[in-house]
Amino acid sequence: MAPMKFIARFVALLSFLSCWLIFLPASVAQEVSFPKTIAWSAYPTGTGGYSQAVAIGNILQRQYSTNLRVIPGRNDVSRLATLRAGRVHFSAGGSESVYAQEGILNFASKIWGPQPVRAMLSNYSDACSFTFATAADANIMSIADMRGKRMTFVQGAPSLNNATAALLSYANLTWDDVVPVEVGGYNASIDAVLNGRADAAGGACNSPPFLRIEASPRGLRWPELPHADAEAVARVRARLPWYVPHVAIEGPTINAEGIEVFSSAYPFLVALDSSDETLVYSMVKVMLEHFDEFKGNAPGANGWAIDRQKFDQAFVPYHPGAIRYFKEIGIWSEAAERTHQANLQRQQVLQDAWDAYLPGAPEDYDAFEQGWLRARESSLAAAGLITLGEGL
Repeated sequence: MAPMKFIARFVALLSFLSCWLIFLPASVAQEVSFPKTIAWSAYPTGTGGYSQAVAIGNILQRQYSTNLRVIPGRNDVSRLATLRAGRVHFSAGGSESVYAQEGILNFASKIWGPQPVRAMLSNYSDACSFTFATAADANIMSIADMRGKRMTFVQGAPSLNNATAALLSYANLTWDDVVPVEVGGYNASIDAVLNGRADAAGGACNSPPFLRIEASPRGLRWPELPHADAEAVARVRARLPWYVPHVAIEGPTINAEGIEVFSSAYPFLVALDSSDETLVYSMVKVMLEHFDEFKGNAPGANGWAIDRQKFDQAFVPYHPGAIRYFKEIGIWSEAAERTHQANLQRQQVLQDAWDAYLPGAPEDYDAFEQGWLRARESSLAAAGLITLGEGL
């Protein structure tokens, strides 16, 4: 073959390949990439969130020769403090990620403020993340029947107590309409119902301690929150926009038809805006593509299923690495993108409010927090955004 003819054919081949590459779909799968060790923060040992992390870690070890180190966190702040400090790559917690985004409750202090949290995946299991477990002998058939009843108030757990306030609002009730019974922790909350000090406690539908109430002489009942009452649903979601109507079919005394409640993601796997995009992409991809291998290996693990993700109801923006995978498999919709952009805007409003407040903020701890909450609420209201201000 003449040299010039060979060169002409070679150039033509290159031109064809270049055009072919240009028209390749953006959703071409990419390889996963992991370091030797990945670290998550999670709820303490023995919880569903911790057990699920261990089950996912087994997949990483077997399939990718990567160790997943799970660091248990005793409270809301500790789980996110390790993420912010770079001691873990991701955090598998609950509503504390939303409170951190908002800079409220435990995150209203000067050392915190609004955080650039990014969602990766949400677990919506067959149970629920938080509802009222009541003693059957207290005759609480509906949320309205909570009026005058004794409800546990968990010291040092503002997220739990705020969730209680939100569910009470379903029936236009507040903490002033019930009798708060102060307890020192979650297990103490169950004990208060068992020993007759309280009539109701809040928690996940499948929380093992509720089995103790079921087996006790008092018995167990779940008052439902019917989804057909649109105004009542709106009141709950005005307080907790990340809580969604949910039918729980898992938990003591719950039958196959389930009960109408609300639920939030638990665990809620999050990163920060600065988290490595390839690592986030890889983690999301592996968890979804190996879902069938771990879904039965820990209580509630089936809630990670791809068809249970609620992108258009999210209250935290997603990480670009997660979005890349969702687009790759064709499940990132226009509605999901609109919600994502609105959540990004919300975080920007919060960050701008924080930056404006800090220079002249008071040094006193309580004065700082109260001043920040006022500044925060004012900025959100001016932007036409929900403030979450009531009761905080």
